[in-house]
Amino acid sequence: MPRRRPPRPPPRRRVPLADIAPAPADFSGWTCPAPLRDHERIIMGHGGGGTLSAELVEHLFAPAFGSDVLAELGDSAHLTMGGARLAFSTDSFVVRPLFFPGGSIGDLAVNGTVNDLAMAGAVPAYLSCGFILEEGVELSVVGRVAQALGDAARTAGVTVATGDTKVVDAGHGDGIFINTAGIGLVPDGVDIRPQRAAPGDAVLVSGQIGVHGVAIMSVREGLEFGVEIQSDTASLAGMVADMLAACQDLHVLRDPTRGGLATSLNEIAGAAGVGITLDERSLPVPDTVANACSFLGLDPLYVANEGKLVAFVPPDHADAVLEAMRAHPLGKEAVRIGSCVEDHPGMVVAATGLGGTRVVDMPLGEQLPRIC
Repeated sequence: MPRRRPPRPPPRRRVPLADIAPAPADFSGWTCPAPLRDHERIIMGHGGGGTLSAELVEHLFAPAFGSDVLAELGDSAHLTMGGARLAFSTDSFVVRPLFFPGGSIGDLAVNGTVNDLAMAGAVPAYLSCGFILEEGVELSVVGRVAQALGDAARTAGVTVATGDTKVVDAGHGDGIFINTAGIGLVPDGVDIRPQRAAPGDAVLVSGQIGVHGVAIMSVREGLEFGVEIQSDTASLAGMVADMLAACQDLHVLRDPTRGGLATSLNEIAGAAGVGITLDERSLPVPDTVANACSFLGLDPLYVANEGKLVAFVPPDHADAVLEAMRAHPLGKEAVRIGSCVEDHPGMVVAATGLGGTRVVDMPLGEQLPRIC
């Protein structure tokens, strides 16, 4: 039987390209998962300690307040009253959850402010404490936080001298928010501020980085990494006193909290107009933090710390200061991680283990919000 040919398809009609081109896309209703620099409302990134936080302070708050003292934009202000040199600082704490491995919001409220004073070389003396409580929070929880705050103050050698309490409607808070302000005395001859970083300075860090942020993340997200990771929250004032005894001419101290070590280094480089080079192999990242960050796609350099400091020290005093840090319980794992240089002013560059280099930039917002 003869095979039948399939019918011929109808002839193709040529259609002008303009008739089939897609219409221009309408982006007006789109949203971007990453925070954009140009926006009209506050977003979580404004509280992350990165570029957005800096822009908010520099372009909104600083012009509104118009203070010469504020212009330095340090972690604490330097004041002179009656011939005494004082450091004055304030901080607010909104960490979630209230309790975490190694500490609580009460510990942070003391240690965070005490450390800001210590980073100016001051001897912390007095704190104020303001509690903002949400209606419905259990009194037993408030009591635990207050006890932790008092214990941390006694450990740090400071006095909670005044305070305040406010209550907000249920649903308008997150259990407990705390604000602390602190004041301390700066010894004669001590001048520690970001603008003093100078080429040749050794960059030292007091111990393992990224621990606090990963500890908060593990309990907040219900993650398990094989071992419990505890926050490093602690008062650094005692170690700073030991460092000053070894070298009174410390140039810069900073506790790398929100935004991690990378943010602190970028702020210092920008303030002093110098470059910073890091040896990535020298960074003290514990395996637990490295594994957690690898799993979650985070960079340990941007993860928060609450009991570590970074120091810029003249090169001829670096060994003595490093020895003093290692002799203190909180600085046993202190290491040199890099140097201050004249090249690439305002930038932080890390030498990688593969022989290359990478720019360690300022983060836009925060990898993990609400960590302090």
